Amino acid sequence: MTHWFHRNPLKATAPVSFNYYGVVTGPAASKICSDLRSSRARLLELFTDVSCNPEMMKTAADSYFSLLQGFINSLDESSQESKLRYIQNFKWTDTLQGQVPSAQQDAVFELISMGFNVALWYTKYASRLAGKENVTEDEAKEVHRSLKTAAGIFKHLKEAHIPKLITPAEKGRDLEARLIEAYIIQCQAEAQEVTIARAIELKHAPGLIAALAFETANFYQKADHTLSSLEPAYSAKWRKYLLLKMCFYTAYAYCYHGQTLLASDKCGEAIRSLQEAEKLYAKAEALCKEYGETKGPGPTVRPSGHLFFRKLGSLVKNTLEKCQRENGFIYFQKVPTDAPQLELKANYGLVEPVPFAFPPASAQWTPEALAAFDLTKRPKDDSAKPKPEEAVKPVKEPDIKPQKDTGCCVS
Repeated sequence: MTHWFHRNPLKATAPVSFNYYGVVTGPAASKICSDLRSSRARLLELFTDVSCNPEMMKTAADSYFSLLQGFINSLDESSQESKLRYIQNFKWTDTLQGQVPSAQQDAVFELISMGFNVALWYTKYASRLAGKENVTEDEAKEVHRSLKTAAGIFKHLKEAHIPKLITPAEKGRDLEARLIEAYIIQCQAEAQEVTIARAIELKHAPGLIAALAFETANFYQKADHTLSSLEPAYSAKWRKYLLLKMCFYTAYAYCYHGQTLLASDKCGEAIRSLQEAEKLYAKAEALCKEYGETKGPGPTVRPSGHLFFRKLGSLVKNTLEKCQRENGFIYFQKVPTDAPQLELKANYGLVEPVPFAFPPASAQWTPEALAAFDLTKRPKDDSAKPKPEEAVKPVKEPDIKPQKDTGCCVS
């Protein structure tokens, strides 16, 4: 699905040295700091490595997060926090806010921000895989799984970790409830798109396809509504994408619902349903143009140029013409003024996020290793003095060239 999924930029972060001169008093603590530094750098490298796959990402992420856990939780797994939680300042940009970073002296902020980027990586991996020229069935399943995994990570951050932050996220920042909820819903909606494409290819019942399309359109509408109170300067482009997808899948729902009505000899209602599909498809086309003209974060995708998009236009046109012919020869039914109310509920194919949990603390975190961090030897004015830190450089993401569009994708 080349040019099919809108993606916001990855978060960027300032380097972290994990050097605590005076505080680190033993080799075990020194080794932990060294491994934290190298595993963090490795994970950041993988975010932009096009050869990275989910197995590599999970290994690198688990390596870093298991070490970071010692800065967050006490070793006896009680509810107490680690004495090291506030030792380090972390800086991260936000996906919609350009290169203006947020900073918190809190390891939980680092855990959430890095976890957020891991989830973003899964969405970008899914998009890249879906953009291949000939997507196999296994690759389509991988796209589906990656989007559900991303949704699970976002959901876990929102429910289990963001509430633990001492400093709540500001409006329009990634860790704010509205933004992270929009990311969760978008991942679910896009995973359901894979299900719909598969159902169409396997020629499942039109009623099931219509219901799945309707549920997916509702997901996109909900995601758009979630972002509605944010500043248009940074949310307008994303919202245009969500709206065009909502219109597109509502058109799909009316198209396949029309086929169901025709099969039930309700030809007049079928014509009206197809007319509604035609209207919504035209609206989706117009929104594609508006989306392309709207400035905002993330590269511009071109859904209207995709064969999957164009196929719906042909399907609506041909099905409507067929219904009109049948009505003129056989049924002679009146076409209702109002479009049928879609009250469709899918019993199969609905997407739920894959449950996610961070790994437990690394085996390197022994009581002796923790004791080797002596906070009494920390310089007294350590936190008061602003340290000269490297600026947060934007992430240079790989420029993926779209491959030839065969229309065989995510099916």
